Amino acid sequence: MLSTSARLLRLASLLQSRRHWPGGALAEALGVDARTVRRDVDRLRELGYPVEASSGLGGGYALGRGAALPPLVLDDEEAVALAIALRTAGDHVGGIEATTLHLLAKLDQLLPTRLRRRASALHAVTLSLRTGPPLVHADLLNALATACRDGRHLRFRYRKHAGDTGTRQVEPLRLANYGRRWYLVAWDSDRADWRSFRVDRIEGRPVPGEACAPREVPHDVAQRLERGIAYTPFACRVTLRVEGSLESLSTKIPLWCGILEAETDTHCLLRVGADSVENLLAQVLMIGEPVTLVDGGEFGAPIQAALSRMQAMFGAADPAGSALAGGRKRRPAG
Repeated sequence: MLSTSARLLRLASLLQSRRHWPGGALAEALGVDARTVRRDVDRLRELGYPVEASSGLGGGYALGRGAALPPLVLDDEEAVALAIALRTAGDHVGGIEATTLHLLAKLDQLLPTRLRRRASALHAVTLSLRTGPPLVHADLLNALATACRDGRHLRFRYRKHAGDTGTRQVEPLRLANYGRRWYLVAWDSDRADWRSFRVDRIEGRPVPGEACAPREVPHDVAQRLERGIAYTPFACRVTLRVEGSLESLSTKIPLWCGILEAETDTHCLLRVGADSVENLLAQVLMIGEPVTLVDGGEFGAPIQAALSRMQAMFGAADPAGSALAGGRKRRPAG
């Protein structure tokens, strides 16, 4: 059986792990009877933990919100996960760099040697390559998250993909993380449709407005977001048919190549977008699978021209007749 002090730490950890604990479940988890649980709860209250108790059907214990933050109890895996997360958080979100360093210093003082070595192993052997400064600030993320949670209208200045800036009025729904980038999914009041907004293109601080009525969320909101990130914003767009199932092609074609959708059990559609014909051509070539053009034939001539320039750059004898350009080889003269 655990000692009283060890049992109190275990009880604090359990109460912090979920919103409500039935008394019987706590007693079973601690290996004690209900009377001992009640005594231990009283001890935690004396230590500053605001433990609330309820009786009757569905009664039990819950950790309430007090005037001060009570000591946080972590198990081994939680402590290691927290340390690793803190070491990487400052690289992706601005405004928390100093805070994460202070938290790591506190955590390092508390961790036993065996856990400190585990927590620092990944950081110690990882090379930090240049990725640029953080793309978003924690204060902006918090403001957007609060508006999503409280269901309040937002107004903000937004810089579009092409560079022009305007004011947007939205009903925020969710934040989405895609690599180093953050996106806001919201109902655009002026366009009467769902839109996604890159958070790093929001200028200044959003202005919250009145509460908005709940709106039915489309079932394909994730697909809309992916299309808004990888396809819709670009001037050059094509749709390709690729042989293979969605499951098999998903392991071969990188996410950044485009939007992959199942057409049949044996073929998929890949929607590719890029800022220029050259970038579009590069993405198509990097797919590494035979493809058939379904939509976007208007880019045929510019792509042929780009291929000719590429062949001339590499010293091809006959750019126009290359198999890559779709032509037939010329016969030797004579």
